[in-house]
Amino acid sequence: MLRRVFGIETEYGITFNYRGQRRLSPDDISRYLFRKVVSWGRSSNVFLENGSRLYLDVGSHPEYATAECDGLLDVVAQDKAGETILHELVDYAQQQLESEGHEGDIYLFKNNTDSTGNSYGCHENYCIDRVDDLSRLEQVFIPFLITRSLFAGAGRIVTGPTGARFSMTQRAEHIWDSISSATTRSRPIINTRDEPHADPERYRRLHVILGDSNMSEHATYLKVATACIVLAMIEDKSTILRDLTLESPIDSLRNMSYDLWSEQTLALANGRTMTPLEIQFDLLERAELFAAERELPEDQRMALPVWRETLETYQRSPLELVDRVDWIAKLQLIERASARDGLTLDSPKLALLDLLYHDTDPRRGLYHQMAAKGIMKRQVTDAKIEQAITTAPETTRARMRGAFIKKAKENRRDFTVDWVHLKLNDEMQRTVLLKDPFKSTDERFEKLLSSIERKPSLD
Repeated sequence: MLRRVFGIETEYGITFNYRGQRRLSPDDISRYLFRKVVSWGRSSNVFLENGSRLYLDVGSHPEYATAECDGLLDVVAQDKAGETILHELVDYAQQQLESEGHEGDIYLFKNNTDSTGNSYGCHENYCIDRVDDLSRLEQVFIPFLITRSLFAGAGRIVTGPTGARFSMTQRAEHIWDSISSATTRSRPIINTRDEPHADPERYRRLHVILGDSNMSEHATYLKVATACIVLAMIEDKSTILRDLTLESPIDSLRNMSYDLWSEQTLALANGRTMTPLEIQFDLLERAELFAAERELPEDQRMALPVWRETLETYQRSPLELVDRVDWIAKLQLIERASARDGLTLDSPKLALLDLLYHDTDPRRGLYHQMAAKGIMKRQVTDAKIEQAITTAPETTRARMRGAFIKKAKENRRDFTVDWVHLKLNDEMQRTVLLKDPFKSTDERFEKLLSSIERKPSLD
Protein backbone atom coordinates (compact mmCIF):
# COMPACT_ATOMS: atom_id res chain seq x y z
CA MET A 1 0.00 0.00 0.00
CA LEU A 2 1.56 3.28 -1.14
CA ARG A 3 -1.31 5.70 -0.67
CA ARG A 4 -2.29 5.33 2.95
CA VAL A 5 -4.91 6.66 5.35
CA PHE A 6 -3.74 7.65 8.83
CA GLY A 7 -4.67 9.70 11.88
CA ILE A 8 -3.60 10.70 15.38
CA GLU A 9 -5.46 10.37 18.69
CA THR A 10 -4.28 12.70 21.46
CA GLU A 11 -5.24 12.54 25.12
CA TYR A 12 -4.73 15.79 27.02
CA GLY A 13 -3.91 16.37 30.67
CA ILE A 14 -6.10 18.83 32.53
CA THR A 15 -5.89 20.53 35.91
CA PHE A 16 -7.31 23.55 37.76
CA ASN A 17 -5.07 25.71 39.88
CA TYR A 18 -5.65 28.62 42.24
CA ARG A 19 -2.56 30.02 43.95
CA GLY A 20 -0.86 26.65 43.84
CA GLN A 21 -3.88 24.70 45.08
CA ARG A 22 -6.06 22.32 43.08
CA ARG A 23 -9.50 23.42 44.17
CA LEU A 24 -11.43 21.40 41.57
CA SER A 25 -10.72 17.87 40.38
CA PRO A 26 -9.99 16.95 36.73
CA ASP A 27 -13.42 15.28 36.65
CA ASP A 28 -15.09 18.54 37.75
CA ILE A 29 -13.15 20.58 35.21
CA SER A 30 -13.87 18.15 32.39
CA ARG A 31 -17.60 18.53 32.98
CA TYR A 32 -17.25 22.29 32.56
CA LEU A 33 -15.03 21.76 29.53
CA PHE A 34 -17.57 19.57 27.74
CA ARG A 35 -20.66 21.51 28.83
CA LYS A 36 -20.79 23.34 25.50
CA VAL A 37 -20.27 20.11 23.58
CA VAL A 38 -23.03 18.28 25.46
CA SER A 39 -25.43 21.19 24.87
CA TRP A 40 -25.49 20.53 21.13
CA GLY A 41 -24.29 16.94 20.88
CA ARG A 42 -26.20 15.53 23.89
CA SER A 43 -23.03 13.59 24.70
CA SER A 44 -19.39 14.04 25.64
CA ASN A 45 -18.53 11.79 22.66
CA VAL A 46 -19.12 13.61 19.38
CA PHE A 47 -17.89 13.90 15.81
CA LEU A 48 -17.18 17.38 14.45
CA GLU A 49 -17.64 19.10 11.11
CA ASN A 50 -13.97 18.61 10.29
CA GLY A 51 -14.48 14.85 10.47
CA SER A 52 -12.70 14.43 13.80
CA ARG A 53 -13.88 12.84 17.02
CA LEU A 54 -13.88 14.69 20.35
CA TYR A 55 -14.63 12.87 23.57
CA LEU A 56 -13.87 12.47 27.24
CA ASP A 57 -11.68 9.44 27.84
CA VAL A 58 -11.09 7.34 30.94
CA GLY A 59 -9.45 9.36 33.71
CA SER A 60 -11.10 12.65 32.69
CA HIS A 61 -8.74 13.13 29.76
CA PRO A 62 -10.15 15.16 26.87
CA GLU A 63 -9.26 13.29 23.69
CA TYR A 64 -9.19 14.46 20.10
CA ALA A 65 -8.89 12.01 17.21
CA THR A 66 -8.11 13.58 13.85
CA ALA A 67 -10.17 12.77 10.80
CA GLU A 68 -8.78 10.21 8.36
CA CYS A 69 -5.97 11.84 6.37
CA ASP A 70 -3.97 10.70 3.37
CA GLY A 71 -1.74 13.77 3.24
CA LEU A 72 1.03 14.59 5.68
CA LEU A 73 0.27 18.30 5.89
CA ASP A 74 -3.41 17.47 6.42
CA VAL A 75 -2.63 15.36 9.48
CA VAL A 76 -0.35 18.07 10.92
CA ALA A 77 -3.07 20.69 10.41
CA GLN A 78 -5.76 18.41 11.84
CA ASP A 79 -3.61 17.68 14.90
CA LYS A 80 -3.00 21.39 15.50
CA ALA A 81 -6.70 22.11 14.90
CA GLY A 82 -7.43 19.81 17.83
CA GLU A 83 -5.30 22.02 20.09
CA THR A 84 -7.25 25.09 19.00
CA ILE A 85 -10.66 23.42 19.38
CA LEU A 86 -9.84 22.30 22.91
CA HIS A 87 -8.33 25.65 23.83
CA GLU A 88 -11.59 27.33 22.77
CA LEU A 89 -13.47 24.95 25.08
CA VAL A 90 -11.06 25.86 27.88
CA ASP A 91 -11.80 29.56 27.36
CA TYR A 92 -15.54 28.87 27.48
CA ALA A 93 -15.21 26.72 30.63
CA GLN A 94 -13.05 29.40 32.24
CA GLN A 95 -15.81 31.95 31.69
CA GLN A 96 -18.39 29.58 33.17
CA LEU A 97 -16.26 28.97 36.25
CA GLU A 98 -15.71 32.67 36.83
CA SER A 99 -19.43 33.38 36.45
CA GLU A 100 -20.10 30.83 39.18
CA GLY A 101 -17.54 32.32 41.53
CA HIS A 102 -14.68 29.82 41.07
CA GLU A 103 -11.31 31.55 41.17
CA GLY A 104 -8.40 29.90 39.41
CA ASP A 105 -7.14 28.84 36.00
CA ILE A 106 -7.66 25.78 33.83
CA TYR A 107 -4.49 24.26 32.40
CA LEU A 108 -4.65 21.93 29.41
CA PHE A 109 -1.44 20.08 28.58
CA LYS A 110 -0.53 18.22 25.41
CA ASN A 111 1.84 15.83 27.11
CA ASN A 112 1.87 12.20 28.30
CA THR A 113 2.49 12.10 32.05
CA ASP A 114 1.17 13.80 35.16
CA SER A 115 2.81 14.63 38.48
CA THR A 116 1.60 11.40 40.11
CA GLY A 117 3.13 9.11 37.50
CA ASN A 118 0.03 8.38 35.41
CA SER A 119 0.50 8.20 31.66
CA TYR A 120 -1.91 9.01 28.83
CA GLY A 121 -1.26 8.48 25.20
CA CYS A 122 -0.80 9.84 21.73
CA HIS A 123 -1.82 6.99 19.45
CA GLU A 124 -1.24 6.79 15.71
CA ASN A 125 -3.46 4.80 13.37
CA TYR A 126 -2.34 3.50 9.98
CA CYS A 127 -4.56 1.66 7.53
CA ILE A 128 -2.64 -1.41 6.33
CA ASP A 129 -3.40 -4.42 4.17
CA ARG A 130 -5.28 -7.25 5.86
CA VAL A 131 -2.52 -9.59 7.02
CA ASP A 132 -2.32 -12.00 9.93
CA ASP A 133 1.45 -12.50 9.89
CA LEU A 134 2.92 -9.68 11.96
CA SER A 135 6.50 -11.01 11.95
CA ARG A 136 7.80 -8.27 9.64
CA LEU A 137 6.40 -5.69 12.05
CA GLU A 138 8.46 -7.20 14.85
CA GLN A 139 11.56 -7.43 12.67
CA VAL A 140 11.44 -3.91 11.26
CA PHE A 141 8.62 -1.67 12.49
CA ILE A 142 9.17 -2.15 16.23
CA PRO A 143 12.89 -1.21 15.98
CA PHE A 144 11.90 1.73 13.79
CA LEU A 145 9.32 3.01 16.29
CA ILE A 146 11.73 2.71 19.21
CA THR A 147 14.62 4.49 17.50
CA ARG A 148 12.55 7.26 15.86
CA SER A 149 12.44 8.82 19.34
CA LEU A 150 15.64 10.54 18.17
CA PHE A 151 13.42 13.03 16.33
CA ALA A 152 9.90 12.25 17.61
CA GLY A 153 10.40 12.20 21.38
CA ALA A 154 8.83 14.95 23.48
CA GLY A 155 11.31 14.62 26.36
CA ARG A 156 10.84 14.91 30.11
CA ILE A 157 12.62 14.92 33.46
CA VAL A 158 12.26 11.51 35.12
CA THR A 159 12.77 11.38 38.88
CA GLY A 160 13.49 8.00 40.42
CA PRO A 161 15.33 6.32 43.31
CA THR A 162 18.70 7.15 41.75
CA GLY A 163 17.86 10.81 41.17
CA ALA A 164 16.60 12.86 38.26
CA ARG A 165 17.50 12.22 34.62
CA PHE A 166 16.37 13.63 31.31
CA SER A 167 14.65 11.20 28.93
CA MET A 168 14.09 11.92 25.25
CA THR A 169 10.68 10.24 25.34
CA GLN A 170 7.76 10.52 27.75
CA ARG A 171 6.29 7.06 27.16
CA ALA A 172 9.38 4.85 27.57
CA GLU A 173 8.79 4.09 31.25
CA HIS A 174 5.12 3.22 30.65
CA ILE A 175 5.39 0.65 27.84
CA TRP A 176 5.60 -3.00 28.85
CA ASP A 177 5.14 -5.13 25.74
CA SER A 178 5.96 -5.14 22.03
CA ILE A 179 2.74 -6.33 20.45
CA SER A 180 -0.42 -7.01 22.46
CA SER A 181 -4.19 -6.59 22.41
CA ALA A 182 -4.03 -4.70 25.74
CA THR A 183 -3.96 -0.90 25.97
CA THR A 184 -3.82 0.06 29.65
CA ARG A 185 -3.12 -3.07 31.69
CA SER A 186 0.09 -3.84 29.80
CA ARG A 187 0.71 -1.05 27.33
CA PRO A 188 2.32 -2.37 24.14
CA ILE A 189 4.23 -0.57 21.42
CA ILE A 190 1.62 -1.81 18.92
CA ASN A 191 -1.94 -2.70 19.88
CA THR A 192 -3.40 -5.61 17.89
CA ARG A 193 -7.05 -5.22 18.88
CA ASP A 194 -8.75 -5.77 15.55
CA GLU A 195 -10.97 -2.74 14.99
CA PRO A 196 -10.34 -1.72 11.37
CA HIS A 197 -13.10 0.94 11.12
CA ALA A 198 -13.22 -0.21 7.50
CA ASP A 199 -13.86 -3.31 5.41
CA PRO A 200 -12.37 -6.03 7.65
CA GLU A 201 -11.70 -8.33 4.69
CA ARG A 202 -9.44 -5.76 3.03
CA TYR A 203 -7.94 -3.60 5.76
CA ARG A 204 -6.46 -3.67 9.21
CA ARG A 205 -5.90 -0.65 11.46
CA LEU A 206 -2.40 -0.60 12.89
CA HIS A 207 -2.72 1.08 16.29
CA VAL A 208 0.61 2.50 17.51
CA ILE A 209 0.63 3.19 21.26
CA LEU A 210 4.26 4.18 21.76
CA GLY A 211 4.41 7.74 20.42
CA ASP A 212 4.71 10.95 22.41
CA SER A 213 2.39 13.94 21.98
CA ASN A 214 4.32 16.41 19.88
CA MET A 215 4.09 20.18 20.04
CA SER A 216 6.51 20.49 17.12
CA GLU A 217 4.85 20.38 13.70
CA HIS A 218 8.08 19.05 12.22
CA ALA A 219 8.11 16.11 14.63
CA THR A 220 4.47 15.23 13.86
CA TYR A 221 5.12 15.49 10.13
CA LEU A 222 8.28 13.39 10.19
CA LYS A 223 7.06 10.65 12.53
CA VAL A 224 3.99 9.98 10.37
CA ALA A 225 5.88 10.32 7.07
CA THR A 226 8.63 7.89 8.05
CA ALA A 227 6.12 5.41 9.48
CA CYS A 228 4.18 5.39 6.21
CA ILE A 229 7.32 4.78 4.16
CA VAL A 230 8.58 1.99 6.43
CA LEU A 231 5.15 0.33 6.39
CA ALA A 232 5.10 0.46 2.58
CA MET A 233 8.42 -1.39 2.50
CA ILE A 234 7.19 -3.96 5.01
CA GLU A 235 4.01 -4.63 3.03
CA ASP A 236 5.94 -5.05 -0.21
CA LYS A 237 7.13 -8.64 0.13
CA SER A 238 9.60 -8.18 -2.74
CA THR A 239 11.52 -5.57 -0.73
CA ILE A 240 14.35 -7.13 1.23
CA LEU A 241 14.78 -5.60 4.66
CA ARG A 242 17.39 -6.36 7.27
CA ASP A 243 16.07 -8.24 10.29
CA LEU A 244 16.43 -5.65 13.03
CA THR A 245 14.58 -7.63 15.69
CA LEU A 246 15.77 -6.40 19.07
CA GLU A 247 16.82 -8.91 21.71
CA SER A 248 14.73 -7.04 24.29
CA PRO A 249 12.59 -4.28 22.73
CA ILE A 250 11.42 -2.88 26.06
CA ASP A 251 14.90 -2.76 27.57
CA SER A 252 16.12 -1.14 24.34
CA LEU A 253 13.36 1.46 24.57
CA ARG A 254 14.19 2.29 28.18
CA ASN A 255 17.94 2.42 27.60
CA MET A 256 17.92 4.52 24.45
CA SER A 257 15.53 7.05 26.01
CA TYR A 258 18.41 8.16 28.29
CA ASP A 259 21.09 7.78 25.61
CA LEU A 260 20.53 11.28 24.27
CA TRP A 261 23.39 11.27 21.78
CA SER A 262 23.01 7.68 20.48
CA GLU A 263 26.33 6.51 21.92
CA GLN A 264 25.22 3.11 23.23
CA THR A 265 24.42 0.11 21.06
CA LEU A 266 21.22 -1.94 21.19
CA ALA A 267 21.42 -5.73 21.17
CA LEU A 268 19.73 -7.41 18.20
CA ALA A 269 18.27 -10.90 18.42
CA ASN A 270 20.78 -12.18 15.85
CA GLY A 271 23.71 -11.28 18.11
CA ARG A 272 24.70 -8.06 16.33
CA THR A 273 24.57 -4.60 17.89
CA MET A 274 23.60 -1.23 16.38
CA THR A 275 23.12 2.24 17.74
CA PRO A 276 19.67 3.81 17.38
CA LEU A 277 21.10 6.22 14.81
CA GLU A 278 22.55 3.34 12.79
CA ILE A 279 19.14 1.63 12.73
CA GLN A 280 17.53 4.83 11.48
CA PHE A 281 20.16 5.32 8.78
CA ASP A 282 19.76 1.71 7.65
CA LEU A 283 16.02 2.17 7.20
CA LEU A 284 16.46 5.55 5.53
CA GLU A 285 18.91 4.18 2.95
CA ARG A 286 16.61 1.28 2.12
CA ALA A 287 13.69 3.71 1.88
CA GLU A 288 15.60 5.84 -0.62
CA LEU A 289 16.21 2.77 -2.79
CA PHE A 290 12.56 1.77 -2.43
CA ALA A 291 11.37 5.23 -3.51
CA ALA A 292 13.57 5.07 -6.59
CA GLU A 293 11.63 2.00 -7.78
CA ARG A 294 8.10 2.75 -6.54
CA GLU A 295 5.58 5.54 -7.11
CA LEU A 296 5.44 6.88 -3.57
CA PRO A 297 2.94 9.68 -2.93
CA GLU A 298 4.67 12.97 -3.62
CA ASP A 299 4.49 14.23 -0.03
CA GLN A 300 6.14 11.03 1.24
CA ARG A 301 8.81 11.31 -1.43
CA MET A 302 9.49 14.88 -0.33
CA ALA A 303 9.82 13.69 3.27
CA LEU A 304 12.83 11.48 2.46
CA PRO A 305 15.38 14.33 2.23
CA VAL A 306 13.86 15.81 5.40
CA TRP A 307 14.44 12.48 7.15
CA ARG A 308 18.03 12.41 5.90
CA GLU A 309 18.71 16.03 6.85
CA THR A 310 17.33 15.41 10.35
CA LEU A 311 19.48 12.32 10.92
CA GLU A 312 22.63 13.93 9.48
CA THR A 313 22.11 17.04 11.61
CA TYR A 314 21.64 14.86 14.69
CA GLN A 315 24.81 12.93 13.81
CA ARG A 316 26.80 16.15 13.34
CA SER A 317 25.40 18.37 16.08
CA PRO A 318 22.15 17.30 17.80
CA LEU A 319 21.50 20.69 19.39
CA GLU A 320 21.07 22.20 15.91
CA LEU A 321 17.68 20.44 15.88
CA VAL A 322 16.45 22.74 18.64
CA ASP A 323 14.03 24.34 16.16
CA ARG A 324 12.23 21.12 15.22
CA VAL A 325 12.68 18.33 17.80
CA ASP A 326 10.64 18.71 20.99
CA TRP A 327 12.99 16.94 23.38
CA ILE A 328 15.98 18.98 22.22
CA ALA A 329 14.06 22.27 22.43
CA LYS A 330 12.94 21.37 25.95
CA LEU A 331 16.41 20.21 27.00
CA GLN A 332 17.89 23.54 25.94
CA LEU A 333 15.26 25.44 27.96
CA ILE A 334 16.01 23.30 31.02
CA GLU A 335 19.79 23.59 30.70
CA ARG A 336 19.64 27.37 30.30
CA ALA A 337 17.37 27.76 33.33
CA SER A 338 19.57 25.41 35.32
CA ALA A 339 22.75 27.34 34.46
CA ARG A 340 21.12 30.73 35.04
CA ASP A 341 19.57 29.93 38.42
CA GLY A 342 21.93 27.24 39.68
CA LEU A 343 19.24 24.55 39.71
CA THR A 344 19.67 20.79 39.77
CA LEU A 345 17.56 18.54 37.56
CA ASP A 346 15.29 17.57 40.48
CA SER A 347 14.29 21.22 41.09
CA PRO A 348 10.51 21.87 41.18
CA LYS A 349 11.13 24.96 39.03
CA LEU A 350 12.57 22.81 36.26
CA ALA A 351 9.69 20.35 36.60
CA LEU A 352 7.30 23.27 36.08
CA LEU A 353 9.26 24.43 33.04
CA ASP A 354 9.08 20.86 31.69
CA LEU A 355 5.30 20.95 32.02
CA LEU A 356 4.78 24.48 30.68
CA TYR A 357 6.41 23.50 27.39
CA HIS A 358 3.19 21.54 26.73
CA ASP A 359 0.70 24.19 27.89
CA THR A 360 -1.78 24.65 25.03
CA ASP A 361 -2.53 28.25 26.01
CA PRO A 362 -0.58 30.42 23.52
CA ARG A 363 -0.20 33.07 26.23
CA ARG A 364 1.56 30.71 28.67
CA GLY A 365 2.87 27.72 26.75
CA LEU A 366 6.62 27.78 26.22
CA TYR A 367 6.42 25.99 22.88
CA HIS A 368 3.87 28.52 21.65
CA GLN A 369 6.05 31.41 22.80
CA MET A 370 9.01 29.95 20.90
CA ALA A 371 6.88 29.38 17.80
CA ALA A 372 5.55 32.96 17.94
CA LYS A 373 9.15 34.21 17.92
CA GLY A 374 9.91 32.10 14.83
CA ILE A 375 12.21 29.75 16.73
CA MET A 376 10.28 26.55 15.92
CA LYS A 377 10.14 25.21 12.37
CA ARG A 378 6.60 25.15 10.93
CA GLN A 379 5.05 22.74 8.44
CA VAL A 380 1.63 24.35 7.95
CA THR A 381 0.31 27.89 7.98
CA ASP A 382 -2.10 29.33 10.52
CA ALA A 383 -4.61 29.62 7.67
CA LYS A 384 -4.43 25.88 6.98
CA ILE A 385 -4.93 25.11 10.67
CA GLU A 386 -7.90 27.49 10.79
CA GLN A 387 -9.40 25.71 7.78
CA ALA A 388 -8.85 22.31 9.42
CA ILE A 389 -10.91 23.39 12.43
CA THR A 390 -14.10 23.37 10.35
CA THR A 391 -13.26 21.41 7.20
CA ALA A 392 -12.43 17.73 6.79
CA PRO A 393 -9.70 16.49 4.43
CA GLU A 394 -11.13 16.45 0.90
CA THR A 395 -9.60 13.17 -0.29
CA THR A 396 -10.77 10.61 2.29
CA ARG A 397 -14.01 9.29 3.78
CA ALA A 398 -13.83 12.12 6.33
CA ARG A 399 -15.08 14.55 3.68
CA MET A 400 -18.47 12.81 3.62
CA ARG A 401 -18.73 12.61 7.40
CA GLY A 402 -17.90 16.29 7.83
CA ALA A 403 -20.34 17.41 5.12
CA PHE A 404 -23.11 15.24 6.58
CA ILE A 405 -22.63 16.64 10.09
CA LYS A 406 -22.51 20.22 8.86
CA LYS A 407 -25.68 19.93 6.78
CA ALA A 408 -27.58 18.00 9.43
CA LYS A 409 -26.76 20.66 12.03
CA GLU A 410 -27.70 23.49 9.66
CA ASN A 411 -31.09 21.87 9.09
CA ARG A 412 -31.52 20.91 12.76
CA ARG A 413 -31.84 17.25 11.94
CA ASP A 414 -31.19 14.51 14.49
CA PHE A 415 -28.32 12.29 13.38
CA THR A 416 -25.85 9.65 14.51
CA VAL A 417 -22.37 9.11 13.12
CA ASP A 418 -19.28 7.06 13.83
CA TRP A 419 -16.20 6.23 11.77
CA VAL A 420 -18.15 4.13 9.25
CA HIS A 421 -21.86 5.03 9.67
CA LEU A 422 -23.94 8.08 8.77
CA LYS A 423 -27.53 7.92 9.99
CA LEU A 424 -30.52 10.26 9.96
CA ASN A 425 -32.66 9.60 13.02
CA ASP A 426 -36.09 10.09 11.45
CA GLU A 427 -38.97 7.75 10.66
CA MET A 428 -37.02 6.21 7.76
CA GLN A 429 -33.79 5.67 9.80
CA ARG A 430 -31.69 6.09 6.66
CA THR A 431 -28.13 4.85 7.15
CA VAL A 432 -25.10 4.83 4.87
CA LEU A 433 -22.22 2.48 5.59
CA LEU A 434 -18.84 3.79 4.41
CA LYS A 435 -16.41 0.86 4.56
CA ASP A 436 -13.70 2.32 2.34
CA PRO A 437 -11.67 5.05 4.10
CA PHE A 438 -10.03 5.99 0.80
CA LYS A 439 -13.28 7.02 -0.92
CA SER A 440 -14.32 10.66 -0.62
CA THR A 441 -17.50 10.34 -2.69
CA ASP A 442 -20.36 7.84 -2.77
CA GLU A 443 -23.68 7.88 -4.59
CA ARG A 444 -25.53 6.65 -1.49
CA PHE A 445 -24.02 9.49 0.53
CA GLU A 446 -25.10 12.08 -2.03
CA LYS A 447 -28.69 10.80 -1.83
CA LEU A 448 -28.59 10.91 1.97
CA LEU A 449 -27.19 14.43 1.92
CA SER A 450 -29.89 15.67 -0.47
CA SER A 451 -32.59 14.14 1.72
CA ILE A 452 -31.54 16.20 4.76
CA GLU A 453 -33.29 19.32 3.49
CA ARG A 454 -36.55 17.41 3.03
CA LYS A 455 -38.33 17.66 6.34
CA PRO A 456 -39.57 14.36 7.78
CA SER A 457 -43.27 13.67 7.62
CA LEU A 458 -45.32 14.39 10.76
CA ASP A 459 -47.90 11.68 9.92
